[in-house]
Amino acid sequence: MKIAQVAPLYESVPPRLYGGTERVVSYLTEELVEMGHEVTLFASGDSVTAARLIPACPNSLRLDKDCIDQLAHHYVMLEDVMERAKEFDIIHFHVDYLHFPLSRITGFPHITTLHGRLDLPDLVPLYRKYREMPVVSICHGQRKPLCWANWVGNVYHGLPEHLSPRDGSGKYLAYLGRICPEKRVDRAIQIALGVGMPLKIAAKVDRVDREYYECSIKPLLANPNVEYVGEITEHQKAEFLGNAYAHLFPIDWPEPFGLAMIEAMACGTPTIAFNCGSVPEVITHGVSGLIVNNMLEAVSAVAEVSTLSRAACRQEFETRFTASRMAQDYVKLYEAMLTTKFLSTGTWEIDSSLLSRTVSF
Repeated sequence: MKIAQVAPLYESVPPRLYGGTERVVSYLTEELVEMGHEVTLFASGDSVTAARLIPACPNSLRLDKDCIDQLAHHYVMLEDVMERAKEFDIIHFHVDYLHFPLSRITGFPHITTLHGRLDLPDLVPLYRKYREMPVVSICHGQRKPLCWANWVGNVYHGLPEHLSPRDGSGKYLAYLGRICPEKRVDRAIQIALGVGMPLKIAAKVDRVDREYYECSIKPLLANPNVEYVGEITEHQKAEFLGNAYAHLFPIDWPEPFGLAMIEAMACGTPTIAFNCGSVPEVITHGVSGLIVNNMLEAVSAVAEVSTLSRAACRQEFETRFTASRMAQDYVKLYEAMLTTKFLSTGTWEIDSSLLSRTVSF
């Protein structure tokens, strides 16, 4: 199959440091190539891939100090995609709704994986206007605000098996991700202080969250039991997560997925996660971690982690969250979409029985 993958340009594919969407696009692209498909990746020029790379800009935009208008580069990329659209059996977009007007006009077979939060009121009129666009969720809970959208499948993220299980001998708690209000690293610090365990924080601070970091989080880092590591590379994650006693995921928002949970799972490290967003779909309580509803439960869960099997945690990853499973699910979706018809009314006539047989719907 000839497949186009269209990635955001904010980070390279894969990203050098933090970047969830671009990392997933990389895992999917490489796995599809390994399966024998002819894959073209539209991404930043500093991306590294076994697929054919068509760069839309020389470097990823977040780390490019000379880039002022990031959207401009995305529209250049979309024009490149449309100019080459006839080369592909299907186009897989990862850039939210940016391509919707062009895709409606052209009618080329495509799907869009929505990687972000959908509970924003501003999105309702947009998705109603483009209600026919075939979209894919990354957890079923993500769909709730737009339950009437044209959902053609649900595909959970997966990782290649590059993170090996370790024994948690570091005896510290780990936090991995971003520092922002909804990720609640302040909760992670309070949990660690409440149980008297060291906490290591490996996280990036976006420009928009700099004030929050300086005012609300930086003062908390003065505690000698709290170590701010900063952003880490993919290579460093195995040691950081694998040596941790437990991984903390204390979110306070409808997180659509949360790669850090399955990265910890791959290392055999249980996650203590607050019951929000995708958490109950990703974490199996008592196996790959513990799901809590408040700070009191979170503090109590730290002691309970010692009763969990790190081997069973790793097995949960191998069963549910590998990159090969993710790629196979997407291939089934591609095949289903290629049996559909694009009607003159601007809607897709989809064989829903085929979808129900192939991908979690």
